[in-house]
Amino acid sequence: MKRIFLIGYMGTGKTTAGRELAKALGVEFVDIDHFIQARYLKSVSQLFEDVGEAEFRKIESNILKEVGEFEDVVISTGGGTPCFFDNIDYMNRVGTTIYLKASPEALSSRLNTCKEKRPLIRDKNEEELYTFVVESLQKREPFYSKADIIFETEELVNREDVDKYIQQLIAKL
Repeated sequence: MKRIFLIGYMGTGKTTAGRELAKALGVEFVDIDHFIQARYLKSVSQLFEDVGEAEFRKIESNILKEVGEFEDVVISTGGGTPCFFDNIDYMNRVGTTIYLKASPEALSSRLNTCKEKRPLIRDKNEEELYTFVVESLQKREPFYSKADIIFETEELVNREDVDKYIQQLIAKL
């Protein structure tokens, strides 16, 4: 039985790496955000706006515990998932957690190109986005750093990078 949880800030490549890691290991892949969207028939952004962050975090935690019972699976979590309730402790108890880590500079650059889909950063300019990422990472780092494995994804830019990272990740498991 294998349960691998990918955690880290938005833009670190959890979904991309998760999909490829699951394929390489021959296990199922679950993206919590996509699972929530399928269950509630709304995008995460819509759900976040409709019910607010506090209620969304409860939904997210319940879904985490549901998919956390699956076996032979790689699970990509939302960026905030490990930081609420007992989520990080739960993930560490039932599986292996991998923190995909990148610098605020790399994250801001990646997120600036896709911020419309992300409710927490949608309306921020480049400077505001960078400041937000720095401040958020400071708050979240104590949770992220509880991961079993910390894996740098600074240079996760293209297909070759993903393939290289997946092989390095497999070697750490």
